[in-house]
Amino acid sequence: MTAAGKPIRVIQWTTGNIGRRSLHAIIGRDDMELVGVFAHGADKVGVDAAELAGRPEPTGVLATNSIDELIALEPDACCYNPLWPNIDELVALLEAGVNVCSSAAWITGGKQTPEDLDRIRKACETGQSTIFGSGAHPGMTNMVGMVLSGSCERVDEIRITESVDCSTYESAGTQSAMGFGQDPETPGLAESVRRESEVFAESAAMMADAIGAKLDRMTFDVTFTAATDDSDLGFMQIPKGTVGSVYGYHRGWVGDKNVVSVGFNWTMGDHVTPPKPLEHGHVIQVFGLPNMRTVLHCLPPKDWTEPGFMGLGMIYTALPVTNAVPAVVAAPPGIVTLKDLPPITGRFAG
Repeated sequence: MTAAGKPIRVIQWTTGNIGRRSLHAIIGRDDMELVGVFAHGADKVGVDAAELAGRPEPTGVLATNSIDELIALEPDACCYNPLWPNIDELVALLEAGVNVCSSAAWITGGKQTPEDLDRIRKACETGQSTIFGSGAHPGMTNMVGMVLSGSCERVDEIRITESVDCSTYESAGTQSAMGFGQDPETPGLAESVRRESEVFAESAAMMADAIGAKLDRMTFDVTFTAATDDSDLGFMQIPKGTVGSVYGYHRGWVGDKNVVSVGFNWTMGDHVTPPKPLEHGHVIQVFGLPNMRTVLHCLPPKDWTEPGFMGLGMIYTALPVTNAVPAVVAAPPGIVTLKDLPPITGRFAG
């Protein structure tokens, strides 16, 4: 609730794979009031939010593609879930006093140009607003890593690896950008993947800051493994000989010591053997005194009715952002991260 004891007024930005899950959750919460929905697709404009979220009862809130219409509603917060962040959109929202909770490649904003990051900071100052980014990985995994480090007298390294078969994540644009389906010898492929995944470096830097490590530099290393046969995944093809596995890390260093590592061991389908066997979850390790290790698995509840498990991953990505809305609205203006906020929790279903 707001300081006045009223539900937080929220707009949902996009209703794709992740945004739809956020929208579904917002509608079901009594501490939030859905007041607007932004839709990229013209076919969604004018459609009731309930239909876009897969809920049976109409809300009376119709999707729009006008940012001005949404700002005029004077929302307290926006759940911002496009694939990539748009600085002009973020500045417009923040300048208008709308707090932004984002799953769109944002943890600290460190991958943005200095000019764009300055625009964001000034927009927060103008609107007395806050921007926060999270998700599953990066996001929730980093939070668990930082919490585990609280059990240690000495922390030498925090290492987090998403170790999964990505073939159930039906986003050809995302997968192609990460190298899948391309010739492993493509010039500049490693650098392209580094740029596409740079938000992982943001999360590594955030963890380093949380444990008091002043990084000297960040590096990126990646190994591409070729598919041993053709794979037809429905939403994209992985021809034999093209990239079927991507194994890489963004690493933060203090001198010659690797202090934080955030990365991925990803495969696409069965026709590839990655450099390390998959663990089908998020492997979170803290090396120090003592060593700590856990693996997060995202599993279906007994009442799961959707075909396949892609939806679980979308919820896992969306809800660390949606659930953070109350804490972000209460936070001081500016850029805040997981290390700055109190613990983010879900809502009791009773």
